Amino acid sequence: MNGITRRGFGLRAFAALSAPATLLAGAPARAAAYPERDITMVVNFGAGGVTDLMSRALARSMEGTLGRTVVVTNRPGALGTLGPAFVAKQKPDGYTLGTVSASATTITPHLMDVAFKPSDLQFIAGYGINRYGLVVRADSPLKTVDDLVKAAKGSKSMLFGSPSMPNSLILFLLGKMTGGRFELVQYKSGPEAAAALIGSQVDVIVPNPPDVMSHIKSGRLRLLASASSARWPEFPDVPTLKETGYNVAYDAWVGLAAPAGTPADVVARLQSAVQAAIRDPQSRQAYANVGAEAAFMPGAEYTDFLARERAQMKQLIQDVGVQKVN
Repeated sequence: MNGITRRGFGLRAFAALSAPATLLAGAPARAAAYPERDITMVVNFGAGGVTDLMSRALARSMEGTLGRTVVVTNRPGALGTLGPAFVAKQKPDGYTLGTVSASATTITPHLMDVAFKPSDLQFIAGYGINRYGLVVRADSPLKTVDDLVKAAKGSKSMLFGSPSMPNSLILFLLGKMTGGRFELVQYKSGPEAAAALIGSQVDVIVPNPPDVMSHIKSGRLRLLASASSARWPEFPDVPTLKETGYNVAYDAWVGLAAPAGTPADVVARLQSAVQAAIRDPQSRQAYANVGAEAAFMPGAEYTDFLARERAQMKQLIQDVGVQKVN
């Protein structure tokens, strides 16, 4: 799955060979002209969250490459699918783009009906990775992941707070692997889940770093393990779940997309702008400041990655017994 299907290539090639020379001469001019006006970037989560802050850093850097303002607007809701659904319906001219968290196409469609298909979008590039961790109260008797698993196999379920399904799947999978029982308490945001943990309403949460960093540093919360493939750089002595003997890890990619049918030359220009942004030291630092990793994946590769993840997540969701909401 390292390439993309080029439907209708033969027809396009024939048309190019038979087209008037004046039409062919106009194609490079269009590529050079884009963009001729400001671009809108639709973020699929609310303002101030990790995805939003990553997207705004990306937009600022892309402006320097494209020479136009990139206006960021937020369309949160429906587990991150309202934004992509809006973008999919826009004119495919490169002037309306959307951030698409991987979970919006790989996880959410297995849990609820969504208003778009992955084929409705042209993925430009993956541009960053969110991190997760297992966090408990600082005074919790749970000192290790083994302690957490042992408690979850006890007389009652362990309550955990989460604002999204990727976070939740981490503990559902850990429970499936170990026979532990974890019961989800859904919250609207990461900060709300952190507040519930501090208030002893839940036993553990699976947050992004910005949701808990200040609480960990102030001594109210404690990072039990990284739930991603690498340790949190802020706490290099805290192991990953894999390092503690549990084969669980989730790295949440975020990508940029345009409506399907966006001209290839425009997509190529945008992909180059994303790649330049990821190389920009200011962008990389902005990502690090919100606990994310600046990373680049070309659009075709990102499309294939999402397809593989979609199949894997479907199986995982079936394995842990999470039911689709009709």
